[in-house]
Amino acid sequence: MRILIPDFFCADAEVEKAVAGGDLEIDYHRWRVEGDNTIAKERWAAADALVMYEAFRVDEEKMSWMKKCRLVVRAGVGYDNVDIKAWGARGIPVCNVPDYGTMDVAEHAVGLVLAITRGIVPHDRNLRRDPVREWTFDKPKQIRRLLGQKVGIIGLGRIGTAFAQRIRGFGVDVWFYDPYRPTGTELALGIGRAESLEELIAGSDIVSLHTPLTDETRGMIDRKALSHAKPNLIFITTARGECTNLDDIYQALRDNVIEAAGLDVLWREPPDPNHPLVKAWTAAEPWIEDRLVMTPHSAFYSPSSMLNLRRKGIEVVLSYLKHGRLKNCVNEQYLVKK
Repeated sequence: MRILIPDFFCADAEVEKAVAGGDLEIDYHRWRVEGDNTIAKERWAAADALVMYEAFRVDEEKMSWMKKCRLVVRAGVGYDNVDIKAWGARGIPVCNVPDYGTMDVAEHAVGLVLAITRGIVPHDRNLRRDPVREWTFDKPKQIRRLLGQKVGIIGLGRIGTAFAQRIRGFGVDVWFYDPYRPTGTELALGIGRAESLEELIAGSDIVSLHTPLTDETRGMIDRKALSHAKPNLIFITTARGECTNLDDIYQALRDNVIEAAGLDVLWREPPDPNHPLVKAWTAAEPWIEDRLVMTPHSAFYSPSSMLNLRRKGIEVVLSYLKHGRLKNCVNEQYLVKK
């Protein structure tokens, strides 16, 4: 059996080969941002399974070449670069790898909270500028004690739950909004529950976003949602960038609707340097200073998480092709049985 990886990011596939053993042949194409990423039709046609990262989108023509293909695995959490309906119409399941970086993302979200509430970034910046004159403790404007704060979580999946468990250790009051979590989830975890997004935002001092990207969540954090915020709200997102309207985050900060934001993801990545929020932040305009922390869509990353991702992607393939067990299927509702 043969796996095709059309947008591989590593120099070799030794990890994948070790997991596959002698059961699978790994056919990989090293993806280049600039350069020829053409893969011969014969390689597509020979594949029993397809493992994809983020760089590639498979069009209808390539799908038609893959007569042997029985499974598509999106090596990652989000699958917006995979046409799950089209694969489903061909009777081919699409699976993802939702748990490879759960702890990394949850820890990063906590880190963004601490970076803002403890003034870590401005303290470091000021001391590098002048370690003697800046040896003062009360300059950052957003420093606050976490104990007793109310932290709202939007989306209580794997990462949202891991974030809840970690942030609760700081003595905060945790609650969540997620209409898809069954009744009693809050009781099992010992946290609160909001019945609407508006209720959660209005009652929280800190909000952390952990939803997948769907038609329902695209742009859900916008001017209307933020209009319910208390002026001291800190907004954190490590979810998909398209879930948050960056123009409205800019306006909310500019108009003091919210106090601060920690953003690991943006609608457009890398960011547009001329976007008003990015422009004000990079220029260190006084109104935004210390109120925004940005990281480069790096919450998922650690060497350990990357090894997990590579290993787990192949394990999902093996589970199905060898044993007929389908893990983490994301297009079950579109699957045409053949």
